[in-house]
Amino acid sequence: MSLNLEEKKAVVAEVNAQLANAQTIVMAEYRGMEVGDMTKLRAKAREAGIYLRVLKNTLVRRAVAETPFAGLADQMVGPLAYGISSDPVAAAKVLHEFAKSNDKFVIKAGAMANFVMSPKDVANLATMPSRDELLSKLMGTMQAPIATFVRTLNEVPTKFVRGLAAVRDAKQAA
Repeated sequence: MSLNLEEKKAVVAEVNAQLANAQTIVMAEYRGMEVGDMTKLRAKAREAGIYLRVLKNTLVRRAVAETPFAGLADQMVGPLAYGISSDPVAAAKVLHEFAKSNDKFVIKAGAMANFVMSPKDVANLATMPSRDELLSKLMGTMQAPIATFVRTLNEVPTKFVRGLAAVRDAKQAA
């Protein structure tokens, strides 16, 4: 079904709005996929907060022009699904995981601001921990010395009480 000019402008504006706060774009070819598989992918993308759409390449080229993702325009060939994410790792992670389980879904390229990624780069990005995972590791690292210090301070009165209990037991036994 063909879109009229106003609908095309609306699609370009919608993609531009997504690109305004995007960190990553991942493009994947979906040739020969079944509808059920694509529906599962859309559900996973929705859970992860990824904007996932199948769009005409010419409309996306217009949307990415004059943005940090303009380098992707050369890669836009064939039937492509576009995953746009404000989390730098989320789109790559979801699409890469899906591509591993579905051989008809092939990641073609990706981009971060002013950097075009090859499929191998997207796979490397997908294996990185997410922002939340990194923050939790950082907090664990920051809390470790404090927690160890508190346990050490708690051992002093505990050892004293154990010593008193041992003396008391020795006197009762004698």
